[in-house]
Amino acid sequence: MPVFIEFNKANSKGDVPIKVYTHAIDPKAITQLKNTATLPIVGPHVAAMPDVHLGVGATVGSVIPTRNAIIPAAVGVDIGCGMNAIQLSLRSTQLPDNLALMRSAIERAIPVGLSAHKRISARDAACNPLAASLEKITKAHPDIKKRLKKADTLWVTQMATLGSGNHFIEVCIDEAGYVWLMLHSGSRGMGNAIGSYFIERARKQIENRARKLIDKNLAWFDEAQTDFHDYMAAVNWAQEYARINRQEMMKLTLRAIEPFLPKFTITHEAINCHHNYVEQEQHFGETLYITRKGAINAKRGQLGIIPGSMGDKSFIVRGLGNADSFCSCSHGAGRVMSRSAARQRFTREDLATQTRGVECRKDSRVIDEIPAAYKNIDDVMNNQSDLVDIVHTLKQVICIKG
Repeated sequence: MPVFIEFNKANSKGDVPIKVYTHAIDPKAITQLKNTATLPIVGPHVAAMPDVHLGVGATVGSVIPTRNAIIPAAVGVDIGCGMNAIQLSLRSTQLPDNLALMRSAIERAIPVGLSAHKRISARDAACNPLAASLEKITKAHPDIKKRLKKADTLWVTQMATLGSGNHFIEVCIDEAGYVWLMLHSGSRGMGNAIGSYFIERARKQIENRARKLIDKNLAWFDEAQTDFHDYMAAVNWAQEYARINRQEMMKLTLRAIEPFLPKFTITHEAINCHHNYVEQEQHFGETLYITRKGAINAKRGQLGIIPGSMGDKSFIVRGLGNADSFCSCSHGAGRVMSRSAARQRFTREDLATQTRGVECRKDSRVIDEIPAAYKNIDDVMNNQSDLVDIVHTLKQVICIKG
């Protein structure tokens, strides 16, 4: 289906248009999008994906093109957060009857929440290429490290770790009965430190230049500023860290499940895609910085991953290269209620009912991730039929939450 709603189409104030791929959008998210559309650096328009919902400063599920500038808070603090998925040669009938043992093995192999690996040596090979560039970034901006305890080693021990919130590792079955591994994580503590540091720095610089913003979280760096180039170096580092983090986590997951399964091979090349990131791209005859805050690249032929909530379906998709969406699509189902609202409304019994058939945690600490706190994934997919084609439909049988 085409764009559902368009705001600012004939705006006399000069605000750029906003193209929204759903009717189901919170009024507060609309306000955020309109605030973004007022910025002189934004254009030719802003796009909002079907999973759009309220964020901090910039709206989650938005695609923000900027000219010669970048908004650090639009990228956010979970820089490079994204997905990784692989298909295995195994069929669902080859999985063990007791999935709890497989789940426990994965949880032992992959630290979750605030936990990290205890030994550094296991991840030296992955981290060494990142070390020199990180040293250059933190030498220019030493306050980045001050935001982390044991900053010199934490980024290494957090390599191949899951994190918390909606990050997850899943064993899934596709429509043909094949087994997939899928996981969701980002750049962990160092990415958060980089993001929060530059967001604060951008706010202060806008204040110093006496610019008034509707929302201070929309402060930006211009290409003429040294901080712009320092931020780009740092954000590129965090995006690469996030990609490698998922890659290394997938290796550990494969190693953890091997003892429970017959011999298998990887039959589908790994898809490893960001959905909180910025990169320079060509659109509408311009070179733009495209920030996808909760959106993935869906250029023509590009494979991507759109997960549902725990207990729901997920999708492997192929991009259609839709120009109005800046060749983007949704990054998931999108929340319909806050974490605190979900915890107040639902019980452990509700969680157990909505995740029936999935081997996963069903305790009070993950109630905020209950499927009912998210949009219906089928509605989201129907709303972006102009953006992607569905290649595979996955349903999880094991879910590890951060």
